[in-house]
Amino acid sequence: MAVLLVGTAAHMTDLVRPGLHPYGRAPGRLNLSWSSLAVLDPPAAPLLIRGRHGGVDLACAIVVTGVAATVYAVYGIHHSGTLAEPGLQRLTAFAVFLLVTAPVVRGRLVPGGFGVAGRVGGPSS
Repeated sequence: MAVLLVGTAAHMTDLVRPGLHPYGRAPGRLNLSWSSLAVLDPPAAPLLIRGRHGGVDLACAIVVTGVAATVYAVYGIHHSGTLAEPGLQRLTAFAVFLLVTAPVVRGRLVPGGFGVAGRVGGPSS
């Protein structure tokens, strides 16, 4: 959840300072992709806090598309590589962690509910 909140702050800062096109060398669709995360990041954290499947699903979608956009920027625009880009390394490591743990976390959440299965208020109460 903290990563989503940090992402929200970073993307909102990008929107406030330079606007919808925070990365001048990047194509418009890539800028739009990064700017859209300012809208997509904020709802994911509360959904996770409330124990909803949608929070896990949204977080996975955000991170996977974020990695795809960043890989395109690193390789297609900067003509760089993963080893030269610590930000891409961290994002990729987080994406792997999230995608590996998401099924376990999702399995412990109540579908459409507000809690964790097996706790007071969950389906076994």
